[in-house]
Amino acid sequence: MKSLIISIAVVALATTAVAEDKTPRNAYFGETHVHTALSLDAFIGGARLMPSDSLRFAKGASVIVDGRHKQLSRPLDFAAVSDHVEYLGEMYSTIFPDAPGHLQDDLEQLRTLETLEDKQQWFYKYVVSNNRGDNPSHPPFYQGPDTTKSGWQIIKDAAEEHNDPGTFTAFVAFEWSAAPGGGNMHRNVIFRDDVAPELPYSSYDSNKVEDLWDWLQKTADAGSTLLAIPHNSNASKQLMFPDTDSFGKELTTSWAERRQMWEPLIEMMQIKGNSEVHEAFWQADEFADFENANSIQKNSNRYFHKRDFVREGLKIGLAKEQELGVNPFMYGFIGGTDNHNGLTSDVAENDFTGGHGPEDGSVDRRRTGGVGGWIDGVDLSIGSLAGVWAEENTRASIWDAMKRRETFATSGPRIKVRMFGGVGLGATDPREMVEEGYTNGVPMGGILPHSDKAPTFTVYAEKDVLGANLDRIQIIKGWVDAAGEVHEKIIDVTWSGDRSPREDGKLPPIGNTVDLETALYTNEIGATSLFGRWTDAEFEPANGAFYYARAIEIPTPRWTTYDAVRNNLPLLKEVAPVIQERAWGSPIWVSPKS
Repeated sequence: MKSLIISIAVVALATTAVAEDKTPRNAYFGETHVHTALSLDAFIGGARLMPSDSLRFAKGASVIVDGRHKQLSRPLDFAAVSDHVEYLGEMYSTIFPDAPGHLQDDLEQLRTLETLEDKQQWFYKYVVSNNRGDNPSHPPFYQGPDTTKSGWQIIKDAAEEHNDPGTFTAFVAFEWSAAPGGGNMHRNVIFRDDVAPELPYSSYDSNKVEDLWDWLQKTADAGSTLLAIPHNSNASKQLMFPDTDSFGKELTTSWAERRQMWEPLIEMMQIKGNSEVHEAFWQADEFADFENANSIQKNSNRYFHKRDFVREGLKIGLAKEQELGVNPFMYGFIGGTDNHNGLTSDVAENDFTGGHGPEDGSVDRRRTGGVGGWIDGVDLSIGSLAGVWAEENTRASIWDAMKRRETFATSGPRIKVRMFGGVGLGATDPREMVEEGYTNGVPMGGILPHSDKAPTFTVYAEKDVLGANLDRIQIIKGWVDAAGEVHEKIIDVTWSGDRSPREDGKLPPIGNTVDLETALYTNEIGATSLFGRWTDAEFEPANGAFYYARAIEIPTPRWTTYDAVRNNLPLLKEVAPVIQERAWGSPIWVSPKS
């Protein structure tokens, strides 16, 4: 399939005042991917926070990790602890003195691991060599399903303890950690309420995603309401957006329907890098060099391919819809950290202390070492933040927003982004955009019915009140033509300042206020909020298409620069000293002519 990228600018409408939003749906920020001591790899790395501790941290409490106090500058609105279910029983036996198997020699050794070398050997022996094989299984010190049930109960109890409707939402969740052949196919399973089975489903039950979907259906039939979120597609070894199912068979309409039903969202970014795009495959996208995490390719033959990235997956989904009648990769966007210290949404660039215990818990390890079996320290990202537009801060409301894909992801800051699509939308300000968008169009995550008329999109972004100003908002369009070829283009819809597009259609850079000697920047450039409207004049009614918004901040220091300045060290040459943080809004799809 061929790919075409064109950048086209349109008239911009920039605002400097934050609009008062009267919609009954508000923006809530949270975490859907974090690990505690109940995950074997996290425990090996020194994690000792339990699920309840992690949720206390999410609510604003101070905790001690790696010998220092950590505390969020602002509490989260919601969180889900998603420990690896594969080792819940083993970790229950390890941590609790009265648990079956606690006194086994292997677990005594696990509890007393001291050197980084010993911890890495444990990780390779019991995690890498096992989970990334074709037929993973429990280690010899596993004491049976009752211990898994006990570990799972701890997670459920913690969610019940900290769930406070209207103030803070704590979800029951777990991670299914399949990695067949080393390809990362993990899913985070999120429950809408406290109706959850006695035992979760692990990749030791099956590492085939189709079997996970069968279990999700069976669990739903028994009264649960749940969904699954694939993550970290950049390390999936072309398995996340496949041409065949897990058994090597051709994809069917039924397969596509099941994937769309159970997996409404995909994780756009996490501590192991950004999965939207990669500069090697998107040279015409001037913002594709963001947190590419290239050293992932050193491990398990996880060499990057274009189809490992979300934007290409969305395009492949359009082509599959043309073949199967259903789009299997109709994904909204969500964010997470995959932090293995138990620190939910610890995403401040100026306070990054790693996410994997001693593997990246020191300045030296982050600069010269890495996380064994995964990534070099310098390539680590701080992770990502999940955003939803929901009526209220409750499990039901936030989960429903996830299910309908009215979500967004940010690279850390609390940027709010919103987009509506419809025929003839004419709003001229953010307040009108919301009222008109819900009445005459669809929000992010929605599907516009077929029309012979070109769709219009209204888009709005608002800076993090404690963060950097905004550079621009772009809309990324992808479509498939009648011959099955996929294409894309990038549109600068609205931007700050008095810039005008150059002859090549590109918008000049915003500028850069970062002082690399002090790791400080100013908000003398950029806008506090941006609003714009764009009509797709090149719309072809016969083609299926998607459109998503990308809001980009002005340049700010990367965590590596903060590390260097604090410790009087030279800036690293391997990574950029500044970054442009961003937010991605879930796509809006336009149905093709049937």
